[in-house]
Amino acid sequence: MRSRFVSSVVRSIAVLQKSQQKTISMSAQVNGVAKKGEVLTPLIPVERVPYKGNDLLKDAISAVDPEAFAIMKQEKERQKMGLELIASENFTTKAVCDALSCAMTNKYSEGYPGARYYGGNEFIDQMELLCQKRALSVFGLDPEKWGVNVQSLSGSPANFAVYSALVEPNGRIMGLDLPDGGHLSHGFFTAARKVSATSIYFQSMPYKVNPDTGLIDYDMLEQTAALFKPKVIVAGMSCYSRHLDYPRFRQIADANGAILMADMAHISGLVAAGVIPSPFEYSDIVTTTTHKSLRGPRGALIFYRKGLKTTTAKGEKVMYDYGQKIDSAVFPGLQGGPHNHTIAAIAVALRQCQTTEFVDYSKQVMANCQALTKRLIHNGFTIATGGTDNHLCLVDLRPKGVEGAKAEYVLDLAHMTCNKNTCPGDKSAFRPGGIRLGTPALTSRGLKEKDFEHVADFINKGVDVALKYQPKAGQTLKDFKEFCNTNEDFKKDIAALGEEVMQFSSKFGMPGNDEF
Repeated sequence: MRSRFVSSVVRSIAVLQKSQQKTISMSAQVNGVAKKGEVLTPLIPVERVPYKGNDLLKDAISAVDPEAFAIMKQEKERQKMGLELIASENFTTKAVCDALSCAMTNKYSEGYPGARYYGGNEFIDQMELLCQKRALSVFGLDPEKWGVNVQSLSGSPANFAVYSALVEPNGRIMGLDLPDGGHLSHGFFTAARKVSATSIYFQSMPYKVNPDTGLIDYDMLEQTAALFKPKVIVAGMSCYSRHLDYPRFRQIADANGAILMADMAHISGLVAAGVIPSPFEYSDIVTTTTHKSLRGPRGALIFYRKGLKTTTAKGEKVMYDYGQKIDSAVFPGLQGGPHNHTIAAIAVALRQCQTTEFVDYSKQVMANCQALTKRLIHNGFTIATGGTDNHLCLVDLRPKGVEGAKAEYVLDLAHMTCNKNTCPGDKSAFRPGGIRLGTPALTSRGLKEKDFEHVADFINKGVDVALKYQPKAGQTLKDFKEFCNTNEDFKKDIAALGEEVMQFSSKFGMPGNDEF
């Protein structure tokens, strides 16, 4: 009996070992593990050639990778020869571009200054602390009362980090609805699906604009908040051309025991320059990207209150606890090592925000948007809310009879870059009735008010071309694009307009590196 048992065990071990060997062999192929002296053959053979330049580690990108370099140059040329009107874009400076290519990109630094998981972070710590110091200084914040996290990779991850830290899963948030000018990361969802992760992991309730005026309906927000009881109310937008009523937001938040988070991603440069109202006096948390009107690299900042929050009736001090929670949510909660070259570039951009030139630039952004808006109205366009208080305007094309997506496509063919956008009262975010226009990028190129009047006239000509051919181009956007790409009369008209645009645009300089 014992002999048969031993034999059975031996056979079982043999089968197991054979199975393990097969698994190891398959794993080796997948993971690229080879026995000593062997080179695994990949599934698809990779052609490898010796480098023909001087030094692969030190040669310029033009020598190392001409193909990629050519694409970069083409993008630079596109930006130079066209009119960049996307409100969330800007042309950053050469100093910021240089910082993005600095040696700090080589360093891993998981953790925070003075508490890293790797050695060799002496100068990384100095740069992050400098960035934090400048961020607080630019917005006039007392470092005893405010802190800032500079590691978040961009605006949406920054907002998600705040919710993760302070709301926790299945908690409740309220933000401006995307079709009404809000942002995906403010909890956007539709009847069909939860579009943003912020509506998957958190319960989201939007507030709306008045469909007649295009202005935020604060009374409805107050009523909805009283029923929904959100943990966080987001005062922010991605396409709203008026100042936000921060005192009213604060009042509504306090009445419902909610945290008020301002998302100033679009307007942070204007806030830094002091040309529009600041959200800091009324907010508990303020988030922003750094690449829009702030004119820095693609990154984000999360500001949070700290220090004494209140004193109880018994005289006990209650302190803010946002900082530790937010820092932990960014790392290790949602991210690994920070992008140190980006933090360096943010610090450089913030230094530029402290100059009188940046204030003058921001004032010009505002003046240019006024000029653009007034000229568009003169040319017969309808502007949502009737005008603008900041850097953008929303052009309602429904009275013209053309959809936003079609206008965007035609303008793009004529070297004018904008984006389709929903207008108040639109039935679907996927068939927007307007286009969003912004002035930060072209203002960085030196355009003034009179120049933006010409820009408005170019837009008018482009929309006229769209209207001229729309009856022949079919109903769907796919049919419309196919028509635009094949109809010779249309191509002739749009090419003529495009030539006008390029001749106009080429007169202005471009920030950043000259070649790419």
